[in-house]
Amino acid sequence: MMLKKTYRYFLLVFILLSGCQDSEVAPQQTLTLEEEQLLLGNPSGATAEESSFNNYLITKPQFALSYSRERGTPNWVSWHVSQNWLGNAPRQNNFRADPVLPQGWYRVTTSSYTGSGFDRGHNIPSADRTKSEEDNSATFLMTNIIPQAPNNNQETWANLEDYTRDLVRDGMEVYVVMGSYGVGGTSDSGTARTIDNGNVTVPSRIWKVLVVLPEGENDLQRINTGTRVIAVDTPNSNTVRSDWGTYRTSVDAIEQATGYDLLTALPTQVQQALESQVDIGPTR
Repeated sequence: MMLKKTYRYFLLVFILLSGCQDSEVAPQQTLTLEEEQLLLGNPSGATAEESSFNNYLITKPQFALSYSRERGTPNWVSWHVSQNWLGNAPRQNNFRADPVLPQGWYRVTTSSYTGSGFDRGHNIPSADRTKSEEDNSATFLMTNIIPQAPNNNQETWANLEDYTRDLVRDGMEVYVVMGSYGVGGTSDSGTARTIDNGNVTVPSRIWKVLVVLPEGENDLQRINTGTRVIAVDTPNSNTVRSDWGTYRTSVDAIEQATGYDLLTALPTQVQQALESQVDIGPTR
């Protein structure tokens, strides 16, 4: 009898221990800050090889980008916006050349835009990186800047940027990729194809893709066919409408226009479903 009781006791302990092991939560994915900014993929397959001079990968804790030496601007910039990135650091406003560009490459400076009629338009906005002065300062590197029509920058994109941070303050987190393509934009000084004696190309179109999630962990695994994805493609013109919702499109359309492959880190079925849709959600 004592042997049977002992056996039942150890059997019960084994079952309980086995149940605990089965119900353990999978360990959370640990990412470096650089990996966080490229979580959804590398749209152009950019590399950090100097031979990739028109598709040169630059990764920073605050954002990642593909840079074009020929255009003097980023092809695209990728970043993550969450409560953790928002704080009280003031705008640094210290536009400057990016020292990480390879030796011998032309380095765009803030004076490259002087008298051009175009704004020094951020890809990742200053206000998306206010956790520290260092984080905010990084957004003023000229590898993050494009010649942007003033109304496009100060109205259309400013409204979309404000909306993005409103989503975050309401309990969401957002993965963003922004880029530009084409040649020739219109500022308050007229139309131009280049500035800075031809060293900086003025894009004709500016686009952005946002993937919106409730704040949480293991973000990549939580993206599904019901996740909200906002894709916007605007003309780089002073006559652009201030309502960014007017310019909503699909990720597929942006890929066709740019030749990039977005959201590549997602399962194929999820990627295809999300990229074919045009967002109809709220815009404010």
